[in-house]
Amino acid sequence: MPVNILAIESSCDETSAAVIADGKVLSNIIANQSVHEQYGGVVPELASRAHQENIVPVVDAALKKAGMVPADLNAIAFTQSPGLIGSLLVGSCFAKSMALALDVPLIAVHHMQAHVLANFIEDPKPAFPFLCLTVSGGHTQIVLCESPLQMRVIGETTDDAAGEAFDKSAKLLGLPYPGGPLIDKYAKEGDPFKFKFPEPQIPGLNFSFSGLKTAILYFLQDNRAKQADFVEANLRDICASIQHRIVTILLNKLVKASQETGVREISIAGGVSANSGLRQGLKEYGEKHQWNVYIPKFEYCTDNAAMIAMTAHYKYLAGAFSPLDTIPSARAAFE
Repeated sequence: MPVNILAIESSCDETSAAVIADGKVLSNIIANQSVHEQYGGVVPELASRAHQENIVPVVDAALKKAGMVPADLNAIAFTQSPGLIGSLLVGSCFAKSMALALDVPLIAVHHMQAHVLANFIEDPKPAFPFLCLTVSGGHTQIVLCESPLQMRVIGETTDDAAGEAFDKSAKLLGLPYPGGPLIDKYAKEGDPFKFKFPEPQIPGLNFSFSGLKTAILYFLQDNRAKQADFVEANLRDICASIQHRIVTILLNKLVKASQETGVREISIAGGVSANSGLRQGLKEYGEKHQWNVYIPKFEYCTDNAAMIAMTAHYKYLAGAFSPLDTIPSARAAFE
């Protein structure tokens, strides 16, 4: 009999549910929240309310697409951490209630571990050990993966994450939220070498983006003082130059990590891995350094339940179940 798992993701502003059967994702339904656009960022209280509205129809749609009913399920998985606590509570309470009602195991999943395992949803899959550059709105990490459930963070940001660097740069340019995808859009038509931004000299494998953000701020202030319409006249080249620097910061650290560990199986994950500049840059670096490169499909880069389901699949095989009194955490440590 196949092992069928329903997974729920509700860590931020996407309500998602997925069904996986013996490691094959059968459905992955995502409900986005547009209410935050007018505020220039995610409003936690509004996010949790939207999750409450979306979770039942999203779970229902995921089960129907997979051709299943609740009685077919062998376990219920949910995002336990990290994330917005109100949003996490909606998903965790729903998952606990469903697991209790069906008398099936509950599986708590770490959101960042799930991002890494998004690389296992479809073929080709990386071989162990591999390095994963995990980049999202709130996290930037280099993870050494020795097995599906054995991962170790060997480098991370000391301040802003890469996603924050994109969004804050976009805000400085006067672009609406979410700004990161807009920088990517305009960068495709610009010259990435038109303007030079500094690369932070951070020791080891850690990252820092706060200095870059400050450099961009001063650059814009100085040039606006000379030319009032400087941003409007040079928007595409500015976006391309900012994106180029953020991408090279990420990839240069990844090169160092590969050299230090001797690992040449390289993957990316997280929302920022949907950035076209990063995806293209990784391919180019892969050819230069003779890496085997793995890049998830766009739909598995941003927050989604398919990656939660894939992680739950491996945890189910390992018997790594969670008690019903498991508490969601906004900042739980990476396991």
